[in-house]
Amino acid sequence: MNSRALVVATAAGTVLQLAMVIAGHSNKSIAALFAVLGVSISLVAGVLYAVRAKGGSASSLAAGGLVAGALCALIGIIVSFLLGDVPAFVLLVGTGSSAVTGAIGGVVGRFFVRGAVA
Repeated sequence: MNSRALVVATAAGTVLQLAMVIAGHSNKSIAALFAVLGVSISLVAGVLYAVRAKGGSASSLAAGGLVAGALCALIGIIVSFLLGDVPAFVLLVGTGSSAVTGAIGGVVGRFFVRGAVA
């Protein structure tokens, strides 16, 4: 796993997750979209991981995307939970689903890396 790519992807995903959580705390229309937006951000974090890692096997990119997607989501969900916007079970369900979409993003991200896919 490319640690530099992981840090960049996780940090970018975390910034986006926190922006969503903070906006959703005061805007119920955004809060209603937490699930869809949250997994979408994790998908983007997975793609970013793959692009920053500059290729690799599908399994290694999926693993990096999974970790980046799960970590950024977990941080966002913890903040949202502490603000009282989501129940505790979202920590497990949201992090799990974001891990899956992050992994998908890691694999899809291969197609954005020039020469990485044969």
